[in-house]
Amino acid sequence: MSADPLGIGLIGCGKISETYVATLAGSDEVRILRCADLDIERAQVVALAAGATPSTTAEVLADDRIGLVLNLTPPAEHADVALAALGAGKHVYGEKPLAASRVEARRVLDEAIPRGLVVGCAPDTFLGPSWQRARELIDSGALGTPVAARGTMLGPGPESWHPDPAFFYRAGGGPLLDMGPYYLTALVSLLGPVARVSAGARRTFEVRRVTGGPKIGDTLPVEVPTHVAAVLEHESGAITTLVTSFDCWDDVHSVELWGTDGTLLLPDPNGYEGVVRRRGRELNGKWETSGLEHEPYRRGLGVVETARAIRLGDAPRASGALAFHVLDVLLSILEAAQTASVVDVASRCERPTPLTTPAAVA
Repeated sequence: MSADPLGIGLIGCGKISETYVATLAGSDEVRILRCADLDIERAQVVALAAGATPSTTAEVLADDRIGLVLNLTPPAEHADVALAALGAGKHVYGEKPLAASRVEARRVLDEAIPRGLVVGCAPDTFLGPSWQRARELIDSGALGTPVAARGTMLGPGPESWHPDPAFFYRAGGGPLLDMGPYYLTALVSLLGPVARVSAGARRTFEVRRVTGGPKIGDTLPVEVPTHVAAVLEHESGAITTLVTSFDCWDDVHSVELWGTDGTLLLPDPNGYEGVVRRRGRELNGKWETSGLEHEPYRRGLGVVETARAIRLGDAPRASGALAFHVLDVLLSILEAAQTASVVDVASRCERPTPLTTPAAVA
């Protein structure tokens, strides 16, 4: 690569930052220069791992060497940090969701456009080999016409393992907004944008108790639905059933897709590993397996792909427009559950173009 790496300023040094640092360290496209967090000790730890300078947010925004801010702050802060970065002339790539509300998310995109800046957003797991193989099969017609899909994310909640799980149960949290983006982003990449939704939801427990980690024994008031079941009608005509829950003892993380000529069983979209299993008319009902059992890619692939898109003058695949549509759909699901009605989704986005070789951007 002839161009210099794109300078990265990382803001928000929580648990997920460790994975991003490990991934980005292996790329020639980017280089983390500064790491900032309200907890300066945490910023120092992450900066040391990244070979970067521990900094304040103001120092990140003032550094002319930094071309992109990697926004890993809590969801409630996503919009404010993104707007500050854009105002400082930096491109932005953020953790999901794009913002806590449609209004905030739209402000972020509207701020970037006239400045000629790029907004990218997680999740990027749909860029992994399993999901790109599924996209190839669908686009080739191997399944015939896609008819239906089912995304299932069931589990007992994060209070047994997360070091500070309270935000999962506050406004802007819950299983749908926390885990739904992985499933919905993958499904939109396969089946296209969603036109309308209906849903039901419940809050099974009013209070949760932390059972592991440094906050063990703490009680967590629950402000959001913790089990949500939705029906999504894609503009293409395909219909998806999506269930997300923090209330179930068993752990189930899967996606299934059915077409007129075949079936796909897909792995957990909250990761890159896992195989694609297919059977269909041309296989005489037998199962065919492809993909990778173990994870060769890690979170951060979207940052690298966004940096390359910036260098080439292209739109990133994990784009702000895709993230806005996903947020719009998720909020529409919650509105449908609250009002017991069918809700039309106002936004649309393009299906991201296929990524033929994920390793090429790693």
